[in-house]
Amino acid sequence: MTPDETIPVSFFCSNFKIKMKLKELGLDERPREKMMERGTDSLTNAELLAIILRTGTARKNVLDLARELLKEADGRLWEVARMTIDRLCHVDGIGPGKAVSLAAAFELGKRLSQEAFNSDRTPVSSPKVVYSMMAPLLRTLDHEECWAIYLNHSNLMVARDRMTSGGEEATVIDSKAVLRRALDRRASAVIIVHNHPSGNPLPSKADIVQTQNLRKVLSSCDISLLDHVILSPASYYSFADEELVDMPPGLVKTE
Repeated sequence: MTPDETIPVSFFCSNFKIKMKLKELGLDERPREKMMERGTDSLTNAELLAIILRTGTARKNVLDLARELLKEADGRLWEVARMTIDRLCHVDGIGPGKAVSLAAAFELGKRLSQEAFNSDRTPVSSPKVVYSMMAPLLRTLDHEECWAIYLNHSNLMVARDRMTSGGEEATVIDSKAVLRRALDRRASAVIIVHNHPSGNPLPSKADIVQTQNLRKVLSSCDISLLDHVILSPASYYSFADEELVDMPPGLVKTE
């Protein structure tokens, strides 16, 4: 190449990935400044994640890193929340420190939603309310858990217990344990909730049989089984809504 020849800009663009620092970008590309100027509601999911991640790497700024993380989760926050710390560390640019910060942020969000619900004395009146109440606890798990919600005559929650935890494919309902705890709490009704990590909320044959057995055990002591709700990350299935098992009226059917 002679001194008079010039190298086209396209050569650099195609052969080198240029990392822009956040301070060199406009307001819309600087999450912290954007939050201060316009409020939290103005930020995208990637921008909020970028604030938690704090810094990028030598090859990408923190906003690009946040976008890559969301891409790994198919653009869904609940998929990011389901990632273990080990899984997060396999994302290029995320080490233990960033992974722990993300896990802590999602755990705080989960606890906040539960704290808000526990302080709200609204009756548990429909499967939709049950889903809103239990989804933050269950939808990001990679294993099945079964919970019992105990209600008084006004359908107000008096307690809830995790009955089982562990299996990826099956939940076992201990009918005698549910009855014993319902009697201890002087509950007049019970709702069973468990999750399907697979994403399919439809009940298995075992789910149906165990629900029928539990209803019989509870009814022997004049305690109603109002519903059995199965949660997946994005939806739920209600036995009461589908009238799959004969249950007494108590919840408003989801329209």
